[in-house]
Amino acid sequence: MRKLSILAFLLATMPVRVTADSPPPTVRSVELSRYVGKWYEIARYPNRFQRDCMGEVTAEYTLRKDGKIAVLNSCRKKNGSLSQARGTAKIADATTNSKLKVTFFWPFYGNYWIVDLPSDYSYAIVGEPQRKYLWILSRTPKMDPVLYESLLLKVEQIGYDPEKLIKTPQSGAS
Repeated sequence: MRKLSILAFLLATMPVRVTADSPPPTVRSVELSRYVGKWYEIARYPNRFQRDCMGEVTAEYTLRKDGKIAVLNSCRKKNGSLSQARGTAKIADATTNSKLKVTFFWPFYGNYWIVDLPSDYSYAIVGEPQRKYLWILSRTPKMDPVLYESLLLKVEQIGYDPEKLIKTPQSGAS
């Protein structure tokens, strides 16, 4: 009996590797009042809507009175100009607040799933069910390299390909 409980403990504490066939798990709970604010993009999967963004990519979230979230995405383009896109996010899973739907062009919405978020809200990993998109965000423009490497392992454990990530140049970051 004791061997069984030790085995159960070991299985329960082992890191779980999620296959790409199932949607990635999201965090158990997000306090939106803590999540809103400015985020710096540290890395992302290449995507068509950010193809002109060469650096200084940020996302700023603000709670609205109607319960939705105002979204302001900004980036520096090749020619040095600042590009901005305004959108709206709505909660898709009110139990956890970890699944949102975001639109920049109504009525089309995209999934925004928070798949990793520490208790201090210092970084976030955001993806979506088909794993076509992935972002690593930070509250600061620079992320500790050791932390970044550990996040690459987490990304892989939940079924994303860390090799696809491109790092985002941020001003003030080395």
